[in-house]
Amino acid sequence: MTVQTIDFVDVISDAITRRITIRIDYPPGVRLVEPHCLGESKEGNLLLRAFQTEGASASGEHINWKLFRLDRADSVELTGDHFDGPRPEYNPDDKAMKGRIISRL
Repeated sequence: MTVQTIDFVDVISDAITRRITIRIDYPPGVRLVEPHCLGESKEGNLLLRAFQTEGASASGEHINWKLFRLDRADSVELTGDHFDGPRPEYNPDDKAMKGRIISRL
């Protein structure tokens, strides 16, 4: 992992623990998300499973579950706004996280 993605781990883990939304700059633009699970793929890529509530979307689905590969993110920051907790559709045993789970709701 690069220094940047290591910083992302700290910010996202804190956001998950404290249930704070994050702003992520991820192609094609900035998104607001509720982070639910941070982990690694079997290839070792750092992944974030989150529910996007607003912002850019390559798929055209601006409000939906998203999986972000964090080496593709330009920035991640806490917004200071809290969310209630896990969304009803949340699966804490995310199949995308075949490497390890770092933090989850």
